[in-house]
Amino acid sequence: MTTSKKRIGIVGARGHTGAELIKLVAAHPSLELAYVSSRELDGQRVDAQVSEYHGDLRYTSPAHDELPALDADVVVLALPNGKASVCVEAFDKAGKDPVIVDLSADYRFDSHWYYGLPELTRNKWRGEKRISNPGCYATAMQLSVAPLKDVLAAPPVCFGVSGYSGAGTTPSDKNNPEKLRDNLMPYSLTGHMHEKEASRHLGIPVEFMPHVAPHFRGLTVTTNLYLSRPHKREDILALFQQAYAGEKLVRVLDEAPWVSQIAGKHHAEIGGFAVSADGKRVVVVATLDNLLKGAATQAVQNINRVIGVDEYASIPV
Repeated sequence: MTTSKKRIGIVGARGHTGAELIKLVAAHPSLELAYVSSRELDGQRVDAQVSEYHGDLRYTSPAHDELPALDADVVVLALPNGKASVCVEAFDKAGKDPVIVDLSADYRFDSHWYYGLPELTRNKWRGEKRISNPGCYATAMQLSVAPLKDVLAAPPVCFGVSGYSGAGTTPSDKNNPEKLRDNLMPYSLTGHMHEKEASRHLGIPVEFMPHVAPHFRGLTVTTNLYLSRPHKREDILALFQQAYAGEKLVRVLDEAPWVSQIAGKHHAEIGGFAVSADGKRVVVVATLDNLLKGAATQAVQNINRVIGVDEYASIPV
C-alpha cells in the first residue's frame, strides 16, 4: 500500500534557505518536489546544487503568473521582502488555493495569515492555508521573552549577533567575508523588521540591536529583562522548563548556549538565566541556526501540520 505524496514548489530556491528546504523535502516521507524556481540557476540540475536531492528535476524560472498552473499542493515563497504579494495575487486571480508558506516579512503583520511559530502559536492555528513563517531573530527573541512576558517591568532589550548567511546571497557589506573579518557590524539599530515583528506577536514593545559577525550560520540573542517583582534563578529556570516541556525543537539549558554549537542543528537553545542580586533583572541567552529553526525547519513544521502529518516529519530531532 502506497500513500501519495504532496507536491511542493519552492519559489526563489537559489538562496541558502532554499537549499536547506530542498534537503528537508528530499528526506520527507510525505512530500516531493514539484518545481524549484531560480532565475540564476535556471536549467541547472537540482542535484548539482543540493547533493541530498536525488532526481532529474532542474531549476526553472517561471513568471509569477505561471505559478498557479504548475500543480503544487504546497508553495513556499523564499523571496526577498516585498516580492511575495505578486505571487499570492496570481494564485488568487487563477482561483487556486494551495498551501502557501511565505518566508519573507510580507505577511507577518497580516491577521488573515497564520503566524507560524509553533511553540508559541500552535493553539492559534484555525486551519489556515496561508502561513507566514517567522523571522530568525524574531523567533529567538520571542522564545526568550514569552515565559516572562507577564512579569516584566520594562520592554525587553535584545542584543543580537548573526552569521552572514542571514544577509542572503545578494552581495553587500553584511555578507562580505573580507569586510567582516575580525569585525562585528551593527546595522538597523532601531526599527529593525524583527523588532516590530516580535513586538506585535508578543503584544509588548521589544527593543532590538542586531549585528553581523564573521561566521556563516547561527545566531545568538542576549536579552535583558527587568521584572516587576523579585525572582530566584530556580524560579526563572522552572518557568522556561515548564513553557517548553515536550517541545522537541526548544532545549532549555542551565548554562548560556554557544552559537558555535548550534550551526547545522534544527532546534533552538535557551539558557544562562543570570539573575541580579535584587532578583529583579534576568539575562537570557538564546541561539538557533538562522537557516533552520530560523527559517527552513520552522517552515517544514508548519507545512507538516497543515498537510496532517507529524509536525517533525523529516526534521532530525
